[in-house]
Amino acid sequence: MTSSSEPSWDFYRTFLAVLEHGSLSAAARELGLTQPTVGRHIDALEESVGAELFTRSQQGLLPTDAALVLKPYAETLASTTAALLRAASGSKDKVSGTVRISASEVIGTEVLPPILAKLQARYPELVVELSASDTVEDLLQREADIAVRMVAPAQEALLSRHIGIISLGLFAHRSYIERYGEPEAIEELHRHRLIGFDRQTAYIRLMLKRYPMLDGVSFGFRSDHSIALHNALRAGIGISFIQIPLARRDPSLMRLLPEIEVQIDTWIVMHENLKTSPRCRVTFDALVAGLLDYIKEGGAEGRT
Repeated sequence: MTSSSEPSWDFYRTFLAVLEHGSLSAAARELGLTQPTVGRHIDALEESVGAELFTRSQQGLLPTDAALVLKPYAETLASTTAALLRAASGSKDKVSGTVRISASEVIGTEVLPPILAKLQARYPELVVELSASDTVEDLLQREADIAVRMVAPAQEALLSRHIGIISLGLFAHRSYIERYGEPEAIEELHRHRLIGFDRQTAYIRLMLKRYPMLDGVSFGFRSDHSIALHNALRAGIGISFIQIPLARRDPSLMRLLPEIEVQIDTWIVMHENLKTSPRCRVTFDALVAGLLDYIKEGGAEGRT
């Protein structure tokens, strides 16, 4: 590739939107631009890098090899720009500005909101961005400021606090138990309707390693979305794993086969460069305190 001029960051932002959506019109709606403007951005970027970035097909705009080479660099620019704006939004003397938190779907949607509500009530000038996804975001690339993780941090330059173990158990709604009865042994699960992921997750692999007799159990309801699984459990569709502290918030959920338990270590992590940032420091501390309290809700199963 040859470069005739330095492209504007706006061109890369548009490039990423077209990559994601596969069309100029969809990218334009995402960015709040007109379709001709999006087209001009792509044309200008192609001229600058000296290569065609998209080809037209019946499926929409398909990225060329040159586009796929550019993609990780554009993503790095996007995360760096977002981090820069978050840093610029804060103050060195008070808690204000934006902090971005990354957490799993379950933790992000079920556990963190009340913790963050208390935090923002105390610091009304604090703005929170929450990425609730099971994808692990890169803190070194500043895709997020603080992360709640179920895997031990392996990267250097990160500050981490081990919160403890969140335990998962098998639960069913009382309406399901009334219809189908309660399994008295692991082997009886084969005749029950089970709720599970349509793909193997880390804790499912751990479960099968600890309880190999469950391998081959069929699922009557599957989803790739954690919250859909939880809602299916609450609707009485079947038996499912759920975090014990979360299940104990709902009196209609009954614990089954308590000898079956999966334990997941939990950490809160942030980049060490953010330790002097007031907004990140208070958020980090609030997450630590809130999640420690959450684990205690699990009673004997919650371990720190």
